[in-house]
Amino acid sequence: MLENAPQLTLFDSLPVLTETPAPQPSILTRSARVWLPKRVLFTPDALEEEFGQQMFERISAAGLPIEILKSNRITGLRGADERETYRNAKNTLAVVKAPPSAFRLQPIPPSADWQMNLAEGCPAHCQYCYLAGSLQGPPVVRAYANLPQMLQNTAQYEQAGKLTTFEVSCYTDVLGIEHLTGSLAECIRYFGTREGAQLRFVTKYDQVESLLDLPHNGQVRARISLNAEPVTRRLEGGTASLEARLRAMRQLALPREQGGGGYRVGAVLAPIMPIPDWRDHYRHLLDRLAATLDFECDLTAEFISHRFTPGSKDVLQQWYPNMSLDLDETTRAQKRNKFGGVKYVYQPEEMRTLKQFFYQEWQQRFPQAPVLYWT
Repeated sequence: MLENAPQLTLFDSLPVLTETPAPQPSILTRSARVWLPKRVLFTPDALEEEFGQQMFERISAAGLPIEILKSNRITGLRGADERETYRNAKNTLAVVKAPPSAFRLQPIPPSADWQMNLAEGCPAHCQYCYLAGSLQGPPVVRAYANLPQMLQNTAQYEQAGKLTTFEVSCYTDVLGIEHLTGSLAECIRYFGTREGAQLRFVTKYDQVESLLDLPHNGQVRARISLNAEPVTRRLEGGTASLEARLRAMRQLALPREQGGGGYRVGAVLAPIMPIPDWRDHYRHLLDRLAATLDFECDLTAEFISHRFTPGSKDVLQQWYPNMSLDLDETTRAQKRNKFGGVKYVYQPEEMRTLKQFFYQEWQQRFPQAPVLYWT
C-alpha cells in the first residue's frame, strides 16, 4: 500500500510561520478501509479463553483464514529486511493471552490515571507512528483473549471517592480492530457498570455504528484524533479522512433520542505540526469541528505537539524510507524523562507560539469545553 507513495515535500522545511492565506481544502469524506489481515494466528492458550472463542467466531464469520499455532509463541514474521518485516507484521493479527505483566497497570498522566491495553500493534500506517521503537519485535497486532479478566483487574486500581480513568488506546487503534475482536465493546459494557471509573479511548477510524447502542452510562469518553487536513491526508495512511472522523464524532456525541450514542467525546489534536500555512489549516479544522458539534455535548480537548526519539526515528526511516517528514534533531530541543531517555520536541519559543494559538482559537469556539493538557 505504501511502497509507491509519493514524495511528501510538504514538511521539508519545518518550522514555517508564514501568514500567507492558504486555500481551503476541498471536503472529502472517505471512510477508513476495513482492515482484513492476510494472516490470523491463534495461540492454544488464547483458544482456552471464552472471549478468545468469541473472537474466533467473529473472525471466522469474516471469512478470514485462521491458523492455530502449535505453541504460544508468535514466529515467522521476519522478512529479508525491516521493510518486509513491517509488511508481514502489518498484515497479521495474532490472538494471544496477555502475560501477567499486563495486569500490573502503569500510570499514564496526563492522558489518564492508568494504562490498560486490550491489544498491542496498530493496523494504520501513520508515518510519524508513536509506537515505532516502543513495542518489542515486529509490529504485529496482538489482541488479548483474556480481556474480561484484565477488566476485572482494574477494580483494584479504582480510588474510593475519586473518578479513576483508564486509557486503552496507548498501543493500538481500538476501533481499527474492533470488527474482528469486539474488544472495545467488551470494555464499554464493563465500564458502563463502574460508577467510580471511566474508560477513555481514541481513534482515527470512523466505523462507530456498533458502539452507538452500547450501555456506556456516561462512563466512557470517546475521543477522535484530528489534525490539519494535509497531515491527515499525507501522513496517516489507512485511516479515515478528516470529514469522516468528524462525522463519526458527531454520531458518538449526539443524544440517543437523535440517533447518536450519547457519549462524552474528546478532540485529540495530534501531532500538531507547524506546516506551511499552519494557522489557516488548523483554523479550518477547528471551524469544521465547531460546525460538526453544533449541539450541546460534553467535549474536551487534548493538544499534543509532534515529537520523536532517536529510536523511533531509526525505525520510522526503515518502515518508510521515502518519507520526508522532518526528523532533524538539530532544529529541535531535547526533553529528557526521569530515566534519562531523550525526546526531540519543538524549540521553546516555537512551542509557546503554538500553544498560545491553540488555546486562544479553542476558547473562541468552545468556551465551555476544557483543554485537558498541552504536551
